[in-house]
Amino acid sequence: MSDHSPRLSLPFILPAQAQKHVTHNEAIELLDLIVQLTLLSVSQVTPPATPQEGQAWAVPSGATGDWAGQDGLIATWRGGGWLFVAPQDGWVAWVGDAAGVHVWSGGVWTAQGDLQNLPGIGINSTADPVNRLSLRAPAALFDNEGAGHQIKINKATAADTGAVLFQTGYGGRAELGLAGNDDFSIKVSPDGAAWRPAITIAAATGRVQLTDVLQIAPSAMPATAGAGDIYFDSATAKLRCHDGTIWHDLF
Repeated sequence: MSDHSPRLSLPFILPAQAQKHVTHNEAIELLDLIVQLTLLSVSQVTPPATPQEGQAWAVPSGATGDWAGQDGLIATWRGGGWLFVAPQDGWVAWVGDAAGVHVWSGGVWTAQGDLQNLPGIGINSTADPVNRLSLRAPAALFDNEGAGHQIKINKATAADTGAVLFQTGYGGRAELGLAGNDDFSIKVSPDGAAWRPAITIAAATGRVQLTDVLQIAPSAMPATAGAGDIYFDSATAKLRCHDGTIWHDLF
């Protein structure tokens, strides 16, 4: 039988051992370090000048002074000297100068719960390289923090698209926003392939064009039209409405 435990290498008290309290206290000292492990830093390379009893640091690569050659170990100040302990994969520690939880794996301490620069987030769903934020839920709430609230969609250039897309079965059916230019538009599609603009608001003038209410005849009135279609006849500068049979001048 080994004289140390297999996982944490805690010393066992052996039969007929003299000064059993020494072995017992050594095991307690190791447990005092490992249980609810707290490290002051995982990046500090120079040992502190005046460490306090029980304080601990993860020794990074290239450490100096009393930590030289102890890379990857945990250094704790005990009884007026440094005690070095080797961490095992899966150990979790609170790191004071990083204000966060770290996990020891593959020979490095890795921060956990850092929500900056994540490759993707899936909430009850799976993110992918395009949809890096994916949410599957009955609703989503973007609440205020005591005042107003904005949802921002930013595009790089005027020729890019910044829009909200509505889908059925993952096929586009309606889109509103800035589609390929800086004019605000609303467009619809029956199949996600063919798109028809419904409303366009010019960014430069604020003028509204309603595609199926007021249409511009470029050179001549169309030969066929539906009842209620209204066109501006650019050739005669008249507004005309079709009743299903013939065109009528509105003014």
